[in-house]
Parts: sequence; C-alpha cells; structure tokens
Amino acid sequence: MAQRPTELVLTARVARMYYLDDRSKTEIADELAISRFRVARLLDSARRSGLVRIEIETSGEVDTDLSAQLQAAFGLAHAVVLDIPEDDHVVLRQHLGEAAAQVLREIVTREDVLGLAWARSLSGIGTALDTFVPCAVVQLTGALSRPDGSDVLELVRRVARAGGGPAHVYYAPLVAADATTARTLRRQPDVARAAALLPSVTVGVVGIGAWAPGLSTIFDAVEPDTQQRTARLGVVAEISGVLIDAQGRPLNVPLGKRVIGITGDELAGMRAVLAVAYGDEKAEAVRAALHGGLVSGLITHASLARRLLYATPSDGPNGQ
Repeated sequence: MAQRPTELVLTARVARMYYLDDRSKTEIADELAISRFRVARLLDSARRSGLVRIEIETSGEVDTDLSAQLQAAFGLAHAVVLDIPEDDHVVLRQHLGEAAAQVLREIVTREDVLGLAWARSLSGIGTALDTFVPCAVVQLTGALSRPDGSDVLELVRRVARAGGGPAHVYYAPLVAADATTARTLRRQPDVARAAALLPSVTVGVVGIGAWAPGLSTIFDAVEPDTQQRTARLGVVAEISGVLIDAQGRPLNVPLGKRVIGITGDELAGMRAVLAVAYGDEKAEAVRAALHGGLVSGLITHASLARRLLYATPSDGPNGQ
C-alpha cells in the first residue's frame, strides 16, 4: 500500500533533518512533537522505500568495497585493494609499494621491530618511504639481486634510513647451493646476528610466490629436478621462502634446508605480517597463504582480489 501523502511528507522532512541537517532523533522528535520511536520508524521507512539511498563512494585508487570484502572473507587485520591499471608490472609494483608504505606508517611504532623480506612485489616500498618511525629494521631473507641491482639489503637500509633506526643486514644468498653450504652461511657472524633478532620482529613484510616458473623467486632460483620434487611433496606456494601447501601449512621439505631466511614459526610469532602480491596467476598461492593464517594483511590489486573472492579454486597446480 502506498504511503499516505501527509506521511510521505513527514518522512521526507524527518529524513532531511536527520541526514542533511545533522539533527539528532531526539531533537527532531521535540521539534515535530512526535515520539523518538516514530522518528526511528520513519527513517527506517525512508531507507526501505528508496526515499533515502545511502551510497559509499570509493575515492582515489583504493577500492574500499573490495578491500572490506577481502578483509572480512579471510579475517585479515589489514587489506588494501588498488583499482589501477595492471598491465605494466613495474608501475603496478610502484603503486603497491606506496600503499604498503602507507600501511606501515599507520601500524609500525618506534617500539616495533620491522622485518623485511625480499620479493619483486616489495621493491616499491623503499622508494615510497621517505619518512618513517625510528625503529629497528631487520633483514628476513637472504639476497637475490634484480637486474636493476636492487635487493633486500638496499630495501632494509632505505627504510631504516627513512626513520633513523638501526638496519640489521647480512650478505648471503636467498637459496644456497646445498644444505651444507646453507648451514655454513648461517654460522657467519652477520647472518647469525640477524637470525638472533628474528624472534623479536613484531611486524613483517613478505611476498607470496606460486610454485611455477616466473611466479616465485625461489622456484626460479633452483634446479628443474628440485622444482619438480618440491611440487610432488605438496608445495604450491612460498611466503618469502617459507614453503607451504594448499592449506597454507609450512612444509618441512629438503629445499627448505637451503633457504636462508625466516621460518614459518617465526612468521607465526609476529604481531602482524603484511603481504604484497600481484598477478592473477598467483590467486591460488595467495589464497593458500591467507587460509594458513601466517599472513594478517594483504596489499594487492582489484583483479587478483576478485579472483580471491569470487573464483572457484582450481583443482590444478597453482590454479593453472
């Protein structure tokens, strides 16, 4: 039944006073000589009938709706989804790095110890953090230089320099030639000093790689037979060197003994672990990392977020 004209006018007047004039329900009730409960019923009627429509507008690059959905779906403490062009990965990494830098400014205090791993997705953080809090910054993984010469040592030093805090770095590869070499490297003084600080890291920043060519720095750094053997053991992804299965559980596989860096237990002990990920091909890897609970925050882009939220997980390896 259509609302009576006098009731419709009253509803519109109440809605205008409440939503546009910022009047309280009590003030409206007193001025119109009606009960506060009737004011509430009229406001509810205004929304249900469409007389009042409430819209949440997304401003700038951040897709607030996708971010909120992602946060709720995976129980994340932090989620930022950028709605930006995704065809140029260099530019995409820059924007993701800027977003990650902004989140770090919000959540890191001078009492925290910040740990930074190495991944292509993290390369934009150092250039984006021009100012920061004076906290300790620790290298979480060994180094793997990119063609432009940047690596995790440079990233750690730049972030520490932005805040004036100490930088704890070491020279060692991300993946050693064999387990014996890795053990020797871990005994080196600078590596051992950084490793001793890992239990005190409160906020970590990591990348997520899928166990497939071009989608993981670890995968690309090892021999084909090691790639295949590791996949057969159930590894579908890695979180900056922590090898995980489809449920996000860290796996104790032979390759792990060659990796110089953080462990799954050390990640689990951090107050916050922020991952930066891009590329739709990594959807199943990112999904595994989020389900496993080792990652508490995600910075990503819109198409990957939609894959995580709406796509049916693939039965094939790495969602391919």
